[in-house]
Amino acid sequence: MDRRGEASHRGRSSYRGRGWRGRGRGGGRPSPSPPSSTASPAALNPVPSLTPAVPVDDAAPIMGTCPDMCPARERAQRERLRDLAVLERVDGDPARTSLSLAVKKFCRTISSTNVLASDIRPLPVLQETMDYLLHLLDSSEHPFETIHDFIFDRTRSIRQDLSMQNIVNDQAVQIYEDAVTFHIRSHQRLSTSCQDSAASSLCYLNMEQLTKCLLSLYDMYHVLHKCDSHSKKEAEYYSFYVLLHLGCKIHKMIDSLSLWYGQLATPVRRSKEMIFARSLLRCYRLGNFKRFFCMVAAEATDLQLRLVEPFLNEVRARALMYFNYSGYKLQHHPLEHLSGILMIEESELESLCGICGLEITRSEGTKAFVPKQTSFNLPTSMPQSNGIYVSREFERLI
Repeated sequence: MDRRGEASHRGRSSYRGRGWRGRGRGGGRPSPSPPSSTASPAALNPVPSLTPAVPVDDAAPIMGTCPDMCPARERAQRERLRDLAVLERVDGDPARTSLSLAVKKFCRTISSTNVLASDIRPLPVLQETMDYLLHLLDSSEHPFETIHDFIFDRTRSIRQDLSMQNIVNDQAVQIYEDAVTFHIRSHQRLSTSCQDSAASSLCYLNMEQLTKCLLSLYDMYHVLHKCDSHSKKEAEYYSFYVLLHLGCKIHKMIDSLSLWYGQLATPVRRSKEMIFARSLLRCYRLGNFKRFFCMVAAEATDLQLRLVEPFLNEVRARALMYFNYSGYKLQHHPLEHLSGILMIEESELESLCGICGLEITRSEGTKAFVPKQTSFNLPTSMPQSNGIYVSREFERLI
């Protein structure tokens, strides 16, 4: 399978006449050399999990030629069928779109044997499309769930086009890192409205795609390593997998976290991002909750904090379980003191105690709970987390 044609994918799309302008990234470093003809099928197609619905055949990879975010043929068909998302419509008309609004949809039943090159977007156009989609995340014109659904589908289509062309290089890695960024930001936003079944379903599907994106991204990192190429964000993106183990509902991707960690490159294992993630998970499992929240407040990157935030109330509830079962009946736990340890407003902590079945006592203006309450239980659904509340005293320490 000849992959030397990948060089034609480098460069940038001019996108002349469009209202959106991307972040202006360069074409990236040169693509890695193609695998030898004796390489295994997995090496030739290192990321088969990108689009499981796409059958793998012996045909040469397609060289995409579509200059737009959505192929002209699909755009015309969707206008005719009135199959346009809200964010693609011109003046709200479900039968009218434009080059700057229409984005190619994800297709489950596509095959490389019946796809035209004009239906596939080359690498520069895929990068411009990803930049446009991430730009929509900050939009306030529509509910976030609507924006999420649109970007969720269109980023899958981007990954599908990459897979159809067998592109694995630095710029493709950048696109996958952007996709992971989208799912992490959605993870944080959706978790604030996961109390109803519809939002809970969105959270589940988003987490599922996040884990798939991470696994595929790690496969791409591995391919680039063979060509002595590395992403500057690699250590941080590897740390996300460790941090996902804070959640009790994580999709288990491997059997042994320690075995997975031992297979990482030494620079990644020694990076501050990975050391932070492992230390945080250790504090969680050992019940060192004060250290846990201090580390989150002082050391987490923006994306690490966004990923961890929806799990914070799960951690706080587990901390309350420790305080309840390990204390003495005569030893009251003042909420003011606990709120400082768990970095949460006292009023929010009182609500969380009530959800966990803890009865709060009041004495001389001080709220507290007495340990050994048999009514305590870990709730199946948590209230939304407002993140980390850092006291002024702690701010001075960091």
